[in-house]
Amino acid sequence: MDRRNLMAGGAALALTALSQASRAADDPHAHHHGHGTAAGAAVHAALVKSAADCVVTGQACLAHCLVLLADGDKAMAACAQSVNQMLAMCGALQSLAGQTSKYTPALAKVVLDVCVDCEKECKKHADKHAECKACAQACAECIKACKTVST
Repeated sequence: MDRRNLMAGGAALALTALSQASRAADDPHAHHHGHGTAAGAAVHAALVKSAADCVVTGQACLAHCLVLLADGDKAMAACAQSVNQMLAMCGALQSLAGQTSKYTPALAKVVLDVCVDCEKECKKHADKHAECKACAQACAECIKACKTVST
C-alpha cells in the first residue's frame, strides 16, 4: 500500500465516522427516556462531544504521523506518542461522561493535562500538516470542556 492510498483510506474513515456521528445526533427516532439527571446530562453532553471530536481528529492525525514516521520523518515521533495517549484517555472520558459516571470529573482532570500535551505537540506541526492542526483544535475544545467538569 502506498502513502496516498493509506492517507486516502484514513481520510475516508474519518469522514465516515463524522457522517455517522452527525446522523446519529440528528436521528428523530433516537432512544430518549430521560435516564439520569438532566443537569448532569447537559454538562456531560458537551464533554462527550469534545472527547469524541478528539478521538476522530486524533485517529487521522496518528495515521498521518505513522505514514511520515515510516517515511523517516522522526520529528513526528513525539506528536504520534502524545496523540496515541490522548486517544486512549479521550475514549475513556467519552465513555464515562456518556454514562454520567461519578468518575467523570476526576478523569476530566487527567484528560485536560493529556490534551494540553497533545495540543502543544500538534501545534508544532500545524502549519505543515492539516491533521495536526485539526487535532490541536479539537484538544483545545476538549480542554475547555474538561475545565467545566473537573473540580
